[in-house]
Amino acid sequence: MAEKQPGIQNFIASMSQAKGFARTSKYAVVISPPAQLLSGDEDRFLHITNKQVNLHCNSVSMPGHDLQAQDMQHGSAPGRQIVTSHDYAGTIAASFYLDSHLRERHFFEQWQRSAVNTQTHKANYYDDYIGTMEIYQLDGDGEITYGIKATEVYPSTIAGIEYAYANTNQIAIQAVQFQYRQWYNLTSDEIAGYSKRVILGEQDIAGRRNNAEFDSNVRFKTNAPLASKNSERKRLEQLRSPEVDRQGANRPTKQEADRQKHLKKPEVDKQLPNTSLLQEIKRQQQLRPPQVDRKFGGL
Repeated sequence: MAEKQPGIQNFIASMSQAKGFARTSKYAVVISPPAQLLSGDEDRFLHITNKQVNLHCNSVSMPGHDLQAQDMQHGSAPGRQIVTSHDYAGTIAASFYLDSHLRERHFFEQWQRSAVNTQTHKANYYDDYIGTMEIYQLDGDGEITYGIKATEVYPSTIAGIEYAYANTNQIAIQAVQFQYRQWYNLTSDEIAGYSKRVILGEQDIAGRRNNAEFDSNVRFKTNAPLASKNSERKRLEQLRSPEVDRQGANRPTKQEADRQKHLKKPEVDKQLPNTSLLQEIKRQQQLRPPQVDRKFGGL
């Protein structure tokens, strides 16, 4: 039996460690409309519909992120693309299964009415109609392995629905385009499995897998509602200020050490202690009156 090549073995080991590939059919969506939308007369109805919308999400696109750059060239050398800023271009496209009363469509219509009054055609305040959207990647066990949270979200476009007698057994689907400002990663490095494997050795990882604290950082269970509390806790941990190295907290930096050297008094050359005295003797000799030549003293 032929031995497996090292590249194949590494690939198998990597897939075993990663628990397989990500499946686009394994996902979850949590859409949170503005609080004012759920505090009106239809509070109970919209609360129920909001949960139904999350469950009936047929498809959703994970938003991207792009770096904006400009050309920079020095002389006749080849130019470079220098990054000047970044942006979250585009919208989040999603589609939803509709029930027989089209409650999902009604939900997004109400959301849009919180942005602009369809009777007076006047726009409302921005903070009154923005919400959030969370998109999660799930593994085979239904646990979250990656997640993002988009902020300042609102349904910018509610697409039309096409009806046809030929579509006898097809479920009606509502497409919606969501506008957003930016998004951030809800998944910490420990959950993704990067920092622990980079900083620690394989033996340390194997030893810490039995540690409950380490397991709680790695396993991100989907508690109701879809681990939003855990995701927020992980996000806050990422936003904490970096810990100071206690062992090297009192160590002076190289720049500080160089500065202290410059501030030291100049050391006197011990080999020439009488240098200043010799210079004074030479100065006194120069100040003496010129000696007259005795042979020609009478001239």
